[in-house]
Amino acid sequence: MTRTLDLELARKVLAAQPFSTLVGARLTAFEEGGATLEFDIRGDLLQQHGTVHGGVLGYAADNALSFAAGSVAGSAVTTAGFSIDFLRPAHGELLRARARVVRAGRTRVVCRCDLSTVDAAGAETLCAVAQGSIAVLEPLKT
Repeated sequence: MTRTLDLELARKVLAAQPFSTLVGARLTAFEEGGATLEFDIRGDLLQQHGTVHGGVLGYAADNALSFAAGSVAGSAVTTAGFSIDFLRPAHGELLRARARVVRAGRTRVVCRCDLSTVDAAGAETLCAVAQGSIAVLEPLKT
């Protein structure tokens, strides 16, 4: 039997993360096998060229990957590692990190995340992709 979290509980987990609160992260979707994290792009999240700082994109990918994994493995998960490829500078009003489970094993969950910016007209532009391995701290009971 797969353990899952509900959206309300997942939002409480996010709210308990001080850095997530600092950047204003919101969990906008949470379902079995996927999660979407969003936050407004603000001036204090940019680097010197006026685009979203790579560390902020890395945070968004890491957290979205972990929440996606948690949707199938429960809340006792932690990132074992991830890689990110920056495709283009991140400009816009909103950052959206949409993560999906690729494969859920007993002790590891592999996930993929697409990071997009959304402009004032609502147009989405893919700016980075990430893949991660999430460790299950308590093995799943099947």
